[in-house]
Amino acid sequence: MKNVFFIVGPTASGKSQIAAEVAARGDAEIVSADAYQVYCGLPILTAQPNEATLRKAPHHLIGVAPLTAEMSADKFRELALAAIEDIHRRGKLALVVGGSGFYVKALTHGLTPLPEVDQTLRAELNLLSLDELESRLTAVDPLSAETIDRRNKRRLVRALEIFIQTKRPASEQRREWKEQASGARGVFVLRDRTDLNARIDRRVEETFRDGVTEEVAAVSEVSATASQALGFLEVRQLLENRTTQAECIAAIQHKTRRYAKRQLTWFRRQLNFEELNLSRLKDHHAAADWILQKVRLLRPSE
Repeated sequence: MKNVFFIVGPTASGKSQIAAEVAARGDAEIVSADAYQVYCGLPILTAQPNEATLRKAPHHLIGVAPLTAEMSADKFRELALAAIEDIHRRGKLALVVGGSGFYVKALTHGLTPLPEVDQTLRAELNLLSLDELESRLTAVDPLSAETIDRRNKRRLVRALEIFIQTKRPASEQRREWKEQASGARGVFVLRDRTDLNARIDRRVEETFRDGVTEEVAAVSEVSATASQALGFLEVRQLLENRTTQAECIAAIQHKTRRYAKRQLTWFRRQLNFEELNLSRLKDHHAAADWILQKVRLLRPSE
């Protein structure tokens, strides 16, 4: 992780705008660590940086995967390391920016090798209900059952797959991550809870004004991974007339606030990055100034 700096934090905290300014002023390029912005076809739903932000500095791993592709921490790590190597060949600093904690930790700590997906086993597990999956996982891997989002069927299935194929709990194997062996440096940006929740609510409302309903309506086939993008299933329900727009917006806002809370917990527990509360600063320029000081400590020769 030499000449790599991480800017991580919850959704809607303002990471993208700040990182773009830091990259522009610090002669750096951005590698996105977002599990859903990597997909093309849903830029509004996944809150991909707008054109003005993208023009400030080169961005990598945004809108590069088809919606039919399955993504994983393994695949992300491979793509991200290739992008970082390319950036370094041009003598630039790489800024890894995102809120997908597992993807970030795949870079900072590496990954324990896990078995390839057994499609027959996956198909069998996918026939089970959420309650059945949770019950089975609790019996063999209570720690994973406690920490995984119990409404996320894909993650419940994967944790069970790992146990069935390796005879060891997924939570036990994840504890084998190296202790910050990469020497990763970075900052954990956050906001006061009321501030962050208000930003989340506004952003969800803006996506509907920007045409997220039409965007999702234009999508046909999606992978199990892509379908987990925040709001995708809710907008699909709206398109099927199973809910109203007001109910859809409220449901996505609630779901996003819950996700942000989990992100905050993850980053506080998993990474030893210095915290920066953006609610206490005047504007994003002040945040960029603060982060640039840390970046320049990483590159003292400049």
